[in-house]
Amino acid sequence: MAEEQLQRFLYKVEQLNALVALIEADSELRARLAGCDTHQEVVDFASTLGLEIGRRWGESDPPAASEQRNLLASTPPPVGTEQIEVLLEKGELKLERIHSCAASTPEGQWYDQAQGEWVSLLQGSAQLRFEDEPQPRQLQAGDWLWIAPHRRHRVEATDGGRGCLWLALFLPLNLCP
Repeated sequence: MAEEQLQRFLYKVEQLNALVALIEADSELRARLAGCDTHQEVVDFASTLGLEIGRRWGESDPPAASEQRNLLASTPPPVGTEQIEVLLEKGELKLERIHSCAASTPEGQWYDQAQGEWVSLLQGSAQLRFEDEPQPRQLQAGDWLWIAPHRRHRVEATDGGRGCLWLALFLPLNLCP
């Protein structure tokens, strides 16, 4: 066993010993641990106590940085445009990351989608207008909303510079709330 692996192993044993000490001293914590049905539930429970017991012995290291994906790591597209990356697609279910830069829906054009759309603004600010509302909605990073199927809407404006990053989940009609 390499020194790095030995250190990781000893750290995990230390964290597990700390968990044992906590549950032996507190019957409520012991009952909560007993209620865990999966390894992930135990990991999550330990995390609420500030303990890190995530990986099982023999599990591989997390992927190298070059293999990891980050929703916020994106080069802005040219001004006035947007770039769409499909992250997941299964039948009519689709998850997209959209990066827009000083973009808007062409004047007079409305989106009228057969699917429902859950959308969240991850970065930037934007104005989204619904045909049935008098004023556009002002969206900031962290805002999200549900767009029902066939609810006509348009993007009035998005930030320039670094632009706006959106996460959009499209659901088929039979899965819409």
